[in-house]
Amino acid sequence: MAPQQNAGAGAEAELPEYAGHYRLESCLGSGGMGVVHLARSTSGMKLAVKVVHAEFAKDPEFRGRFRQEVAAARKVSGAFTASVVDADPESGRPWMATLFIPGPTLAEHVKRNGPMTPAQLRRLMAGLAEALRDIHRVGVVHRDLKPSNVLLAEDGPKVIDFGISRPKDSELRTETGKLIGTPPFMAPEQFRRPREVGPAADVFALGSVMVHAATGSGPFDSDSPYVVAYQVVHDEPDLTGVPVELAPLILRCLAKEPGDRPSPDELMRELRSVAASYDTQAFIPAQRTGDAPGPRPEPRAGAPEAGPGAGAPGPRRPGRPGRRTVFVAGALALALVGVLVAARLSDGADPAPRSGPRAAPAGSGAWETVPASKGSTPRCSHARGTLLCGQPGMVFALDPADGHVRWRRTVAGSRSGGPPVLSGGLVQLPADGGRRLEALDPADGEPRWRREVPAYSGLARAGDTLLLTAADGTVTGVDGATGDTRWSRRIPGHRVPYFASFPGAAAAYAASTSDDGSSTRLTAVDPDSGAVRWDVRLPGSLEPLGAAGGSDGSDGSDGSVHLLALDAVYGRATAVVRHTPGTGATRRVELPVPLEQAHGTVHGDLVHLMGTGGSLVAVDMTAGKQRWRLETAVLRGSAPVTDGRHVYVSAPDGRLLAVDAGKGRLLGQTPPRLGSASDRVAAALPGPVLAGGRVHATAPDGTVFALDARDPSAW
Repeated sequence: MAPQQNAGAGAEAELPEYAGHYRLESCLGSGGMGVVHLARSTSGMKLAVKVVHAEFAKDPEFRGRFRQEVAAARKVSGAFTASVVDADPESGRPWMATLFIPGPTLAEHVKRNGPMTPAQLRRLMAGLAEALRDIHRVGVVHRDLKPSNVLLAEDGPKVIDFGISRPKDSELRTETGKLIGTPPFMAPEQFRRPREVGPAADVFALGSVMVHAATGSGPFDSDSPYVVAYQVVHDEPDLTGVPVELAPLILRCLAKEPGDRPSPDELMRELRSVAASYDTQAFIPAQRTGDAPGPRPEPRAGAPEAGPGAGAPGPRRPGRPGRRTVFVAGALALALVGVLVAARLSDGADPAPRSGPRAAPAGSGAWETVPASKGSTPRCSHARGTLLCGQPGMVFALDPADGHVRWRRTVAGSRSGGPPVLSGGLVQLPADGGRRLEALDPADGEPRWRREVPAYSGLARAGDTLLLTAADGTVTGVDGATGDTRWSRRIPGHRVPYFASFPGAAAAYAASTSDDGSSTRLTAVDPDSGAVRWDVRLPGSLEPLGAAGGSDGSDGSDGSVHLLALDAVYGRATAVVRHTPGTGATRRVELPVPLEQAHGTVHGDLVHLMGTGGSLVAVDMTAGKQRWRLETAVLRGSAPVTDGRHVYVSAPDGRLLAVDAGKGRLLGQTPPRLGSASDRVAAALPGPVLAGGRVHATAPDGTVFALDARDPSAW
């Protein structure tokens, strides 16, 4: 059997070309026990084929466990599970083929798009309850339900990986061998009485999975699996941030005693009103590059305005700092939610400005204006001497020198994501829900082309090309100048790739982390042709952050890609990694204190990171250490931007902060500019924009303003 060459390392550098009668086309992902491939049957049906690692294929105990998994998966048949098509646990490399289900895992979705909305959470919980009912009916206990084992398909969630023990999932051991499960999503009895684990353990795991989907973190929070194990057995769960109407039901799922937990049928009765209301796009949102317009979310348990006991399931454990502590105890007491929906406007030009710009007192060339709606924060970018901005239902262009409106245009649909940007010489509008693309003339805002496109779950812009990722992982490159399709294909080794692109880099970057979080596959793709420039697997769970050197490194130059190293379970930033593809060199610089929900920017050898809670840090990649750390005292901050002298960050209340890039000292800040919805902030804050010696920023009251970037102390 001829081997299939692969870019992976070690034992997986050569993989079989076939598993039984099924041709293996590409790698979808890898984990502790094996590699999952996209494959096709003789008739052309798409399959997901798991092939066991060669080292485990020689282990009789592991083979027995794999046989058990195959038998369990074959027993289960339902709308919310993946059906087994074929398997051979006796093969030299044991394998199992299931129907291919397009869509990201719940872990990937939350990592990329943030917590789910209350409506999505209800649908997810109903689907998982149905899946567990089907699994338990045939006498199977999953024992490893977690976000990476839940696929979000168009027709609802699918549970995969039945009853397996992954040798690398946990460092914990029982007296009889490896502990089955992943600590943050395990039930107390899995630690106390592992031989007595029953269906109720899956219900406990469902509760933990729902907290992760609602908040981005689990109900038991620690970097150490041993501490998590203690918390699961002895501590009360932290449900801060869970919607109040779901918190009591989730709390019952997380009861310490199995007999106190509801059965899947009980859960379905509680959720019956929404169990049949699946939206085909409920779990396939547009890639989140910013906040999505939407109605004000329902109250969440533990939110400051709820008052004592208003749906909060229990007290927080003392001494547990992190994202939730900041949200609840923040001085501004602002809840993390989406922005208000602006009034829907039809297509058409709107040249009349709402209010003209006026000179601001702070420094030379300063100005401020409210060019459109006062109901939300504008998002802006700069290109070819123009400030391009967008709000829900509206895009407009400003003169960056004085703030005068050059043109304004209303747009149909509820646009979400980041600001309008220039690509292919035209203004590309933010995503409108995954069905349409539109480009405007930068001179007057008139439409140049519109395209109805198949549904896409991710949109990125790289150079003159728009990259659309479909739910099945197919990527389409669209010419930004014409709207024509340049290419369409899958990216090897990435199940559903989402791209990052950075100024000065010739490539777009896709990163996919293995199921067990032990490694990340990073692929540089030529946006014009879809060709893979280079491909590498790096240790750890990584997320692209930026590029430096003005090249993708494929020509042997000094261009480098910078990535954030994330905790595999909760997504905290623990280090910055620099990879230079031209030489193959990789450098890792640890952060003395991890950052929650970090985002940042790269400027030469310096990386600036902003984390939830207001921590701003500078990391010197040449010196190999954190240069400084500043606690800004803001609840949250935008991604930082820098001109080399100063670092600029926007705050949720509309303030703009300037920090000395060399010493980490706060130099100046503007007054707050709160909007009418002052009790809320956007899920992602728009960052400042540097142009022409000025720093431009926006605020929740709809203001766009500019200040002299040279002397922040005068603001």
